[in-house]
Amino acid sequence: MKQVAIVGGGVSGLSAAYYLGRKGVASKLFEKRSRLGGTILTERLDGCLLEAGADSWLAEKTWMLDLARDLGIGSQVIGSNDSRRRTFVVRGGRLVPLPESMRLLAPSKPWQIATTPLLGLPAKMRFAVEWFRRPAEHGDRSVADFVRDHFGDEAVEYIAQPMLAGVYGSPPERLSANQVIPRFVDYERTHGSILRGVFANRQRNPPNPLFLTLRDGMGSLVAALEHTVSGTCEIVHDEVMRLERSVNGWHLHCAERSAVADTVVLATPAHEAGRLLETTDEDLARALNTIDYTSSVVAGLVYPASGFGHPLDGFGLLVPRKEESCLAACTWVNTKFADRVPVDKVLLRAFLTGNAADRFLQASQDSIVAKADSELRNWMGFHPAPAAGGAFRWERSMPQYSVGHSARSSELEDRALHLPGLHLAGNGYSGLGIPDCVQRSQRIAAAIAAT
Repeated sequence: MKQVAIVGGGVSGLSAAYYLGRKGVASKLFEKRSRLGGTILTERLDGCLLEAGADSWLAEKTWMLDLARDLGIGSQVIGSNDSRRRTFVVRGGRLVPLPESMRLLAPSKPWQIATTPLLGLPAKMRFAVEWFRRPAEHGDRSVADFVRDHFGDEAVEYIAQPMLAGVYGSPPERLSANQVIPRFVDYERTHGSILRGVFANRQRNPPNPLFLTLRDGMGSLVAALEHTVSGTCEIVHDEVMRLERSVNGWHLHCAERSAVADTVVLATPAHEAGRLLETTDEDLARALNTIDYTSSVVAGLVYPASGFGHPLDGFGLLVPRKEESCLAACTWVNTKFADRVPVDKVLLRAFLTGNAADRFLQASQDSIVAKADSELRNWMGFHPAPAAGGAFRWERSMPQYSVGHSARSSELEDRALHLPGLHLAGNGYSGLGIPDCVQRSQRIAAAIAAT
């Protein structure tokens, strides 16, 4: 009988165990923490449902809905309140709405750029001229270089940087355009103009809703996976300290025991995988360690709704680095999803990423909440003090898809092929979000079952 060990109990590891089980392959999953789910964590804060990690997935990634249905939680799937979907950007200390049709870097209704107060006249002229660009093809370059080439510096600072900071926690100067915005790179190649590409590919009937989640929070996905795999996967709460490869397979040296396996799925951050493989393949370990990660901090703040003093007329706000704030973004939870917050309360979900998050990793919960409250109060002008607050720290949790990431990822996966029975799962390689992690684990499970 095939022996499969999975290291890491986040959504990647649990998904691998689930899809292996569906193919009749038993597994053993090792997780050093007392709980499963990784950065997926749903908490209750003063009667409100607070996501300490990811709060949803893109509806266009349809396999996630298939997974929810297969797990028996399809009836829990709910959508975002897209009729109220609006995003604000902080500029000069005040909230300015993004153009309503903005699709990450460009609006599907280009004329909306002419009237937005978010950009000055020189930037608007750059957008107008961009419409006439001819198709071109470039090597991998940074998102900042890509956007600057098409729209100028102001678009980098007040559109690209704040839009991507909350997802990647890294400045656009470091991020790979090919990896992070591949659709727009394709528009450049086929249309020349990003504006014309977005306009030509706009959907007459866009998906509604844009985001999907689970009624009782994303923690329900973890619980459903854990319950479902219990028949085919043994969960071991122990830390794997080292992996060794021999003619007999893989040896897992753990803090409290040891184990053997024919196949190992490393569903950990790339740097953790590198540490585990140091004595087995030094070159592969070194390649894994070239993938940088940054940290994030999530703060939840609950306020009384009475006399709050600011309309929650959108999904939230983004904070450009030009504003010199420690915050990157804030979700207005009352608006984005229904039935998460009692009618007499307001829940704000603030994010710190990158260097700001690093500075607050060791800070107390109270100081994180106080800092977030102070920053948000400056922009939103609300009146009451927070009635409750919580903070969640995710150290080195966000992989950086920097320029050249695709080549680095391909190289290390080629190296991994030279170690029979080794598979690399997780968000460090070719997809950052939960659906991407699930899909990668599904493919890994199919490959294991086929051997």
